[in-house]
Amino acid sequence: MLNNKKEFTINYGGKEVTLETGRFAKQADGSVFVTCGGTQVLVTVVSAHEVKEGQDFFPLMVDYKEKFPAVGKFLGGFMKREGRPSNEEILLMRMIDRPLRPLFPEGYLAETIVMAQVLSYDGENDPEVLAGLGTTAALAVSDIPFNGPVGFCKVGKIDGKLVLNPTREQMENTDIELVLAASKNAILMVEGEANEVSEEEMMEALKFGHESIKEFCDLLETMAKEAGKPKRDWDQPVANEKLNEKMNDYKQDVLEALKINEKLQRSAAIKKLTKKVAGDIEANREAFGVSENDSAGAAAYQGVDALVYSIMRNDILDNGNRIAGRALTEVREIETEVSVLEKPHGSSLFTRGETQVLATATVGGKEGEQMKDSIYGISYENFYLHYTFAPYSVGEARGYRGVGRREVGHGNLAERALKKMMPDASEFPYTVRVNCEVTESNGSSSMGSVCSGSMALMDAGVPLKKPVAGVAMGLIKDGDKFQVLTDILGDEDHLGDMDFKVAGTTDGITAIQMDIKIEGITNEIFSKAMAQAKEGRLHILGEMAKTISAARPEFKEGVPQIKSTQIPKDKIGALIGPGGKNIKAIQEEYNVSIEITEEGMVKTLGTDPLVLDEVNNLIDMQINGPKIDAVYNAKVVTIKEYGAFVDIATGISGLVHVSEFADERVQDVNEYVSEGDMIDVKVLEIDRFGKIKLSAKAVKPLTKK
Repeated sequence: MLNNKKEFTINYGGKEVTLETGRFAKQADGSVFVTCGGTQVLVTVVSAHEVKEGQDFFPLMVDYKEKFPAVGKFLGGFMKREGRPSNEEILLMRMIDRPLRPLFPEGYLAETIVMAQVLSYDGENDPEVLAGLGTTAALAVSDIPFNGPVGFCKVGKIDGKLVLNPTREQMENTDIELVLAASKNAILMVEGEANEVSEEEMMEALKFGHESIKEFCDLLETMAKEAGKPKRDWDQPVANEKLNEKMNDYKQDVLEALKINEKLQRSAAIKKLTKKVAGDIEANREAFGVSENDSAGAAAYQGVDALVYSIMRNDILDNGNRIAGRALTEVREIETEVSVLEKPHGSSLFTRGETQVLATATVGGKEGEQMKDSIYGISYENFYLHYTFAPYSVGEARGYRGVGRREVGHGNLAERALKKMMPDASEFPYTVRVNCEVTESNGSSSMGSVCSGSMALMDAGVPLKKPVAGVAMGLIKDGDKFQVLTDILGDEDHLGDMDFKVAGTTDGITAIQMDIKIEGITNEIFSKAMAQAKEGRLHILGEMAKTISAARPEFKEGVPQIKSTQIPKDKIGALIGPGGKNIKAIQEEYNVSIEITEEGMVKTLGTDPLVLDEVNNLIDMQINGPKIDAVYNAKVVTIKEYGAFVDIATGISGLVHVSEFADERVQDVNEYVSEGDMIDVKVLEIDRFGKIKLSAKAVKPLTKK
């Protein structure tokens, strides 16, 4: 049948959302066309039927693309075809990927590709939410094994009221901005930012979003029943009971390794044990249940990893013991420094245990703004953060191949945390870039970047409203038993069930992110994790305050500064001059950058405050004219028999009559001045035609050369 279209509709946040299947991309395993108003997104999902030989991981790939024809636009720049995804597209790919990944059955390793394409955008209804909804719907109607249903939503808090899936315009005035994914029973993923809201307000927003998602999950169940395919059969992995039993012989080795505090030494001990187990398997494959066709090394890695997983988790759940004996709520030792680099405008080094981030802050003008071109239009960012995670930070001998999706995500989280505390543009008209270089990593480097970035900004003299810090929380859960861990290590992240990051000030949360590896967490766990995170954050802020707690009162020498002056809007053209001649001349002569807004605000950027004052005085003079009785240092440009014409400023000239040179009678002007000389003059008069009469002798009589 060419067209077997079926539609399912739900009122979602006061808007009608339609999920359609059976018309587009019918050869995909699952295909859904989502419509809300004039916004439409096509989502397809395809999963391979065979697993590649030797593959031991789940290759899930989520792609999201905003097509410019969706709004009738051409792509800016030389290339007119969509290419590399933007940071915003990458961030949404990650947000869709993260809650889906743990819901595929354990052992399902078939390559799975999700593609979401924005084909129409009406400027109001959010395509990002529709892409998430379409993905889970496509999985629901496909034959791919998946433990759904799952829903997505955005939550805002506008004028004190929680709003589901607000428009982009509404989001400009929100106190909370959350993206949420959840099943019927539990929350799976959270990411967002807030204006220093309390833990209680954040929980209220999470519960609000979850309740709406439950209704969407009901629709997906109906959709799967009426339009879905039967789920495919696949070979579930069978546990190697012999291997698991034999691994008990190595319990003491693992216990000793987990007592080691240093990451690399602990890792080396685990690797040494893995080699030992591999050798024992080679010597007696039958005892370990490993056939001749299977790799002894792979079996050893699997067995040791499972044993470490079991021992570490049980010790935490039953005894409250973490790696190296650290308490559940204990934050590792912290060291902080500022001004660690000579030339950057601001710099800091934040070390927490074996996680270290070197941050720099760069201050500049409009030329430093980051331009973004998307289906939402062209925008400019005057604050942004770049995060780099090079392999040397974890002791790996491999080259750095450029920014990956993980780095984009971590940098975005740190940027959101700090952005909320940046001063208003009206008070601080600068562009600021923060660069965070992870120099060592064992536990959340994104939260380390928040701390280091905050200190670098204050070191640069950027007047942050308040210092910002962040901490990563972990979870170990088995049935109804659970323990929340403060400041998790890399191993605790790898072997645990949750990575929950909270950043903020002493007064509230500014950014939040949660990833899980289980099928959701309860409100009880969420509340405990947020309360524990607050304690950790306040402790870290206290440690940072020992080094720096507020912005330096002034920029360092050499840091560009902006000084502003206001001119009438109808005088903007006069200041710019024909073809920009006048403004260019001022910039070249004084080595400054000048920006003029449509409202007539003139912003001058340079490194010397005295020069900036001189430029502003010049602009004032050009627009309003010189002041009577004011004294100026002028340059002689033309000599006549009756006197000398001088420039008291760029574009402003006047006449010093021969009678105003000296007290005595002047016979020859050339005996007193030459072209290019600098003399002090006083403004005597400005006639109705704008001609300026100047006097040298009123300041200091000139003498013969």
